[in-house]
Amino acid sequence: MVLAASPASAGTKEQLIQIQTQIQALQDQMARMQQSFDERMGVMRNLVEQTTDSVNRMNTTLVSLDKGLKTTVADSGGKVDQLSTQVQSLQDSVDELKTRIARVSKQLEDMQAAQQTLNTASMTTNQVPPADVLYNNALRDYNAAKYDLAQQQFSDYMRYYSTTELAGNAQFYLADILFRKGDFGSAVTEYDKVLEQFPGGNKAQAAQLKKGYALLELGQRDAGVRELRSLVARYPRSAEATQARERLTKLGASPTAAKPSAARRTNN
Repeated sequence: MVLAASPASAGTKEQLIQIQTQIQALQDQMARMQQSFDERMGVMRNLVEQTTDSVNRMNTTLVSLDKGLKTTVADSGGKVDQLSTQVQSLQDSVDELKTRIARVSKQLEDMQAAQQTLNTASMTTNQVPPADVLYNNALRDYNAAKYDLAQQQFSDYMRYYSTTELAGNAQFYLADILFRKGDFGSAVTEYDKVLEQFPGGNKAQAAQLKKGYALLELGQRDAGVRELRSLVARYPRSAEATQARERLTKLGASPTAAKPSAARRTNN
């Protein structure tokens, strides 16, 4: 029997499709804007280079003229002095043009650098997979014992999707990867994050169990026993509590903390 999708789920699916379409349209628009920017930057830089070449040629010509005029000062008298003054004025104008061109070139470089920074940030954002894809890929690699790859993906999930429903699971797997690598101290820290940040999550019991195991691996027997007993007391009917009892029994420890004797209570 095929169950029809509820109106609510159908509406959500339509909204997701609309959002995906809008995102694609924005990405296409950004690509066109980038192409237009690159083309304009190329044209502007080409114009600046052409202008620089022209100014340099003019400057070379003026220098040659000035040298030629100085060699004929004795023959032409005052007229040469007047021409020399005009040449110097033109050289001053050329120097001013060179300064302005250098300033424009610097502005173009700054604009291009700023655009590259924006492009890098945009690429970083666009390269992050959707939450479900990232989580499923990480879980697949975790189950395949590709722990380094899974660790990176779960870390990315917590960086970008730390408020989603599966964030607690991702945090648990980060801790568990450290446990499987034998880094028990770091694993305890990461299991604590599950217990503190996601106390109502479906991995809280498993996190407390594995935290107890990690403490025992670190040689902290008393702390490990306390953690396992706490788990048994909080979730007595859970599968994790059963495992905790079995481990406590192997350690020769009671599943529950011993109650103070009547004599001790009286003395206190």
